[in-house]
Formats: sequence, structure tokens, C-alpha cells
Amino acid sequence: MTIAASPDALPALVLNADYRPLSYYPLSLWSWQDAIKAVFLDRVNILAEYEHRVSSPSMSMALPSVVCLKTYVKPSRYPAFTRFNVFLRDRFRCQYCGTDKDLTFDHVIPRRYGGETTWENIVAACSSCNLKKGGKMPKEARMYPAQKPYHPTVHDLHNNGRMFPPNFLHESWMDYLYWDVELEP
Repeated sequence: MTIAASPDALPALVLNADYRPLSYYPLSLWSWQDAIKAVFLDRVNILAEYEHRVSSPSMSMALPSVVCLKTYVKPSRYPAFTRFNVFLRDRFRCQYCGTDKDLTFDHVIPRRYGGETTWENIVAACSSCNLKKGGKMPKEARMYPAQKPYHPTVHDLHNNGRMFPPNFLHESWMDYLYWDVELEP
């Protein structure tokens, strides 16, 4: 799964004050209008620009392609419990069969047995596996998730998000992405 970022929209990559993207997935992007507004409000520094320019009667400026916040935004340690974040934690794969098609979520311990809708009891599941498991316990259904559900950190989601780059990455962004990825020997 990728996020559509059209090159025609001329989005700006937004970096935190430490020069890391605010998020990798979805990649922290602003519209060119929001980026210009932030420049005029003196909230960002422009690090790279597109060749495209916008003009007013009194001035002309190149559109920012990479901006860096002047004030550090401390990322939340734990992400919100959302369907998207569950899918991202589970790498957009059914935890029972591994497919990436027709995803929904499943209560590992069904609600009728007291299972709650929490990070520790929800996994990504395709519709057919979810239907097959139904309201059964994993042992009864003989279906066990590939990974035990857990409450991820923002860092966990960022690491998983790197596996799903957007379908458009402007060349000016490349110097600012993936610097904190561990190098392989």
C-alpha cells in the first residue's frame, strides 16, 4: 500500500527541528500553500525548493520542496489506537494467512469471551480469515496470529512505515529521508 503524492501538487516534505520527518507513514507532507504560509509565519526554514515559482504583485518565490520546523515537536511516545495504525503495526498483512487483500481487524480473544478492543487483542485480518475464525478462541479455530498483538511505540510504526514508501519521492527529499535507518553490513 502506498500513499498517492502527485508530483503536480508540489508538496513540501516537513522535517522536525532535528531534521527528521515528522512521520514516515504517512510521510509528513504539506501542500505548497501550507508550506508558504508557514514560511511567512516564520515557523519553518526552507531547505530545498522546486523550480516552480509563485508570484504576487509585489514578489515572487520558488515553492519550498523541503521545510524544517524552527521549533522541535516532541513526538508522542505511543500512537493513537486507530485501524490504520493497527494495519501499520501488522505491516498491512493478515496475521493469519499473510495476504494484504481485503483487510479488517480481528479480536484474538472474541468479545463474547471478554476480549476487549485494545492494542493487545486486535490484529489485522483479511475478511475470509476473520469470517473463518468467527467468534472462536484461537485454539478452537486452530488459528494463531503470526505475531502477538502489542501496543507499538511511534518508533515501531515509523520503522514499519519505511517499508511502504510513497509512490512519489521528489529528488530533493532524498537527502532528508532514511538517515536514521540502521545500516546493514
